[in-house]
Amino acid sequence: METILVTGGAGFIGSNFVQDCLNVTESRVVNLDKLTYAGNLENLTSVKDHPRHVFVQGDIGDRPLTDKLLGQYKPSAIVNFAAESHVDRSIHGPEEFIQTNIIGTFHLLESVRGYWSELPEQEKERFRFLHVSTDEVYGSLTAEAPAFTETNPYAPNSPYSASKASSDHLVRAYYHTYGIPVLTTNCSNNYGPFQFPEKLIPLIVMNALKGQSLPIYGDGKNIRDWLYVGDHCTAIRAVLAKGSVGEVYNIGGNHEKTNLEIVHTVCDILDELAPDSSGAPYRRLITFVKDRPGHDHRYAIDATKIAGEIGWTPAETFESGIIKTVTWYLENLTWAENIANGSYQNWIAENYEDR
Repeated sequence: METILVTGGAGFIGSNFVQDCLNVTESRVVNLDKLTYAGNLENLTSVKDHPRHVFVQGDIGDRPLTDKLLGQYKPSAIVNFAAESHVDRSIHGPEEFIQTNIIGTFHLLESVRGYWSELPEQEKERFRFLHVSTDEVYGSLTAEAPAFTETNPYAPNSPYSASKASSDHLVRAYYHTYGIPVLTTNCSNNYGPFQFPEKLIPLIVMNALKGQSLPIYGDGKNIRDWLYVGDHCTAIRAVLAKGSVGEVYNIGGNHEKTNLEIVHTVCDILDELAPDSSGAPYRRLITFVKDRPGHDHRYAIDATKIAGEIGWTPAETFESGIIKTVTWYLENLTWAENIANGSYQNWIAENYEDR
């Protein structure tokens, strides 16, 4: 049985990928997650007792643990989602981002180097290390600039994106120096089920249902390309299967939207699916707050390479994906409430109190 080691598989994108793999492949999935605030075992309820799912709580920076898992389960691929990933949290406390995204990736690569070097030649050729990264490493675009391609120079502007850029460079170096067969993907803004409610779309859904303000940074005109998480999962599997070793593939949803457009869309869907008891539109709750320091104006992904070389394009339109997403949150309010515990509320207060 083929085995895939997934790191960060209890987080938003990672848990969606784990479920996707178990549903559409015959692979065993060994799922390593530290279970920090964003890692949640409730994300994995549907696969809790799955015979091909092995969950291990632990840190990618724990070399004895990763060495043990590699030796025990003999994975033919590793998909590395493990990362601190929220820009605002990186501004308030960058050290955790350095430790996990840079130092943690280094230790994981060292474990992989030792494991891979001892594999039989045929298994060495089959092995892949896929590193999941972000479009934020490329910096910010003006409104008229062409979308990011894989050849764009790195220009990160936040502690988060700088730490991810550093990890990308480490992955590249381990390929060129040691020959480890790596792949790197840089994705645009994901949305969908199981996203931690500090991120824009679930934050808007949950605040609106409670009649609370819907905070939008600055003038709301910052632009992102939006990718449905299910499409991201199929793209990663496609890159694992068909990607050229050592290459980078940008994964985008082909849907650029301003933050204000996103909030308006979510409010309008909620007006239809879960109208306020007063009958008033949810847009009335929109509140413009002080902008994030160093807020990048625009991200946009050119996904021509992955489409041409691998044949992947997103299946969801933004219109279909956002309805699926809002509907999922409405049907899983208990999940969201369980996450929104005291520590989360403390974080929200800290991030927005001076805005």
